[in-house]
Amino acid sequence: MAVQVLYFASLKEALQCSGERIELPADIRSVSALRDHLIAQGREALATAKNLRVALNQEMVKMDAPLNDGDELAFFPPVTGG
Repeated sequence: MAVQVLYFASLKEALQCSGERIELPADIRSVSALRDHLIAQGREALATAKNLRVALNQEMVKMDAPLNDGDELAFFPPVTGG
């Protein structure tokens, strides 16, 4: 199973990457499991981001949302405007 992961705002800057395609290990089936997997793979910015938001196929979801092959997942911190 593979998913497309996108990073926005300060996460994009911290990871120096706007996105990547991830082949998921068999035990990764939820957003939170994927986040933990990415942190273990060296993307520590996901661990330190406060109030991390997530969109799955362009809809806001909670961290326990299930993943399916071909999903697009976007991680972003909340943003404020002036």
